[in-house]
Amino acid sequence: MFAAPPIVETEVFASLPAEWRFTNETEWSRRRGSGPLHSFLEGPSFDRQGNFYCVDICHGRIFKLTPAGEWSLFKRYDGAPNGLKIHRDGRLFVTDQFQGLLILDPENGKILHCVEGPAGERFNALNDLVFAEDGTLYFTDPGGASLENPVGRIFRWREGGPVELVAEGLTYPNGLVFDEGNKALLIALSRTLQIIRAPLNPESPLAHKLGLFIQLSGGLAGPDGLALDEHGGLVVCHSGLACAWLFDRLGEPIARIKSCAGIRVTNAAYGGPDRKTLYLTESEQGVILKARMATPGRVMFSHR
Repeated sequence: MFAAPPIVETEVFASLPAEWRFTNETEWSRRRGSGPLHSFLEGPSFDRQGNFYCVDICHGRIFKLTPAGEWSLFKRYDGAPNGLKIHRDGRLFVTDQFQGLLILDPENGKILHCVEGPAGERFNALNDLVFAEDGTLYFTDPGGASLENPVGRIFRWREGGPVELVAEGLTYPNGLVFDEGNKALLIALSRTLQIIRAPLNPESPLAHKLGLFIQLSGGLAGPDGLALDEHGGLVVCHSGLACAWLFDRLGEPIARIKSCAGIRVTNAAYGGPDRKTLYLTESEQGVILKARMATPGRVMFSHR
């Protein structure tokens, strides 16, 4: 349908140190059926000082890296953190597959609040999250969703209010971002290798007229994390295909960002002084990749 886009090369920004590469199996790795894993990195985000945060779902860890790529363990706990975003006030919001939506103190990592599901029910297994411009948090709850079991959901939450359903009946909703005009969510559906658009309804929390935006193919997993640049360009991390794609605002592929490490490119965040460096978590090898891009990334909520 389209000509092959040009390749953007990556390099390793930082590799998980040997002393934090574990060999034991965990509840998360047993559920995944993958055997022991050294780590599984996701959830990249930057604070105002330029420090880089990411999570390790497998061993319940949150790491903090300096701008020079020096690692420290920010927190370890009994959970499976999958996504992480930073509020403009510095608090860390974490979607945990076992514990739900957590809010952490940026100074000491203490859990300040655990948000319950709608009507007090448990979430299935939260995945990723994004802040709207007004601070409303949108997050995905794929649980065990698949083609034969489309039970994935999307929720939103305003502090002080209830958790509200945005969409349901989805085949593993994963990463999500707002589109260029902040009027719709772009959502990765991993099991069907799709990016869908979910227009938001100002009169109701429920999205309406959901539609297909991009159809991918190939790989051993599917689209995972998403990121947007200042021109509306969409980065799609294609886990299991050793790359991330860059699409323009209309959905035409304009670059393939090729992993120089393993095939599990899971998530992305723009950083650096000019926001033109794209950072990618690569979970097979346990590394953070980086690539120089032509257009700056959209300013994160943490920096607004």
